[in-house]
Amino acid sequence: MSWELWLAITAAVIALVALTLALVLWSRAHPRARVDAVALVGDGVARETGPRIAVVVNPSKEGAAALTATVRRLCAKAGLPEPMLYETTVERTGAAQAREAVAAGADVVAAAGGDGTVRAVASAMVGADVPMAVLPVGTGNLLARNLDVPLTSVEDAVALMISGRDRHIDVGWARVTETDVGIDGEPRPEAATLGDTQLFLVIAGLGFDAAMVADADDTLKRRVGWVAYFLAGVRHLHGRRMRVQIGLDDGEPVTTRLRSIMVGNCGRLPGGVTLLPDARLDDGVLDVAAIDTRGGLAGWAQLLGEVVMQGAGLRNDLPGKIGRIDHARARRTRIRVDGGEHAQVDGDPMGRVIELEVWVDPGALLVRAP
Repeated sequence: MSWELWLAITAAVIALVALTLALVLWSRAHPRARVDAVALVGDGVARETGPRIAVVVNPSKEGAAALTATVRRLCAKAGLPEPMLYETTVERTGAAQAREAVAAGADVVAAAGGDGTVRAVASAMVGADVPMAVLPVGTGNLLARNLDVPLTSVEDAVALMISGRDRHIDVGWARVTETDVGIDGEPRPEAATLGDTQLFLVIAGLGFDAAMVADADDTLKRRVGWVAYFLAGVRHLHGRRMRVQIGLDDGEPVTTRLRSIMVGNCGRLPGGVTLLPDARLDDGVLDVAAIDTRGGLAGWAQLLGEVVMQGAGLRNDLPGKIGRIDHARARRTRIRVDGGEHAQVDGDPMGRVIELEVWVDPGALLVRAP
């Protein structure tokens, strides 16, 4: 064997050892890529490679079983490892399962359920470097709508979970700073818990919208979806206007009478409604909508016209309207309601509050999106 051949063999061995060492060191520095590294430097046996998918699923939702079967099938088809599946319970609504998935090495954690499951998973994923995906099987599917996640095709939603792009979005927080108590100092029925702090991804609100959410029938929601909220809202059309004090950032509080006040991270709602046309998921601020009607059904009819117009990019700034939406923007707002009112976050009731503090956490959540 010539010296040139020996030199070539020695150089090849050194290069192979160096490559192997580099891959091992790189995989230790990048634990989420370790599955691929093992496949490259292993014993030559074909192995599944790619990101590890975890799905936190609400088994009570219709279609949950079919969804998990689709996840397994499409992961296998893509040559990915067997997905990790976690089911929620009444006591463990998704946050603990999401933390367990991240600790187990998941590269993507998907929330498969309604808006409550999505909020629970998101609360555990805030600040993490692992993206959260959304597989919509709920009633409102609020975040999915605003992220343009497919709502009618499970296969398309799962495909997005596997191969979509990652982006940071803002999250909102709502804290009960004064709850609804009686003259004896004890909380009234349905009162919120003092200090309760809830994450929201779409909209938090007080007044008409929250009372509608609180009164929506669970059985009807399963049967007719978001229409159940509309039917519950009809019962509150003739409710009282609330006296509310609103403080935006460091500005002086303003007192007015409203039907509802909503603070949003994004603005698309079920039924093709765009409540906050200027809201963006990643702009670092929250959009505030002060909603009022007078004159009975005529006021509500004009309000509906306002919503339709602004969804089409049109604004009606004429004075004297009996149904109106006033818009503002802020990083933090404090809302105080005389006599207490219902509050909600992303369609989940918080209870009755006197005062609610709401603020934005910019870019806090990494999500998988189109």
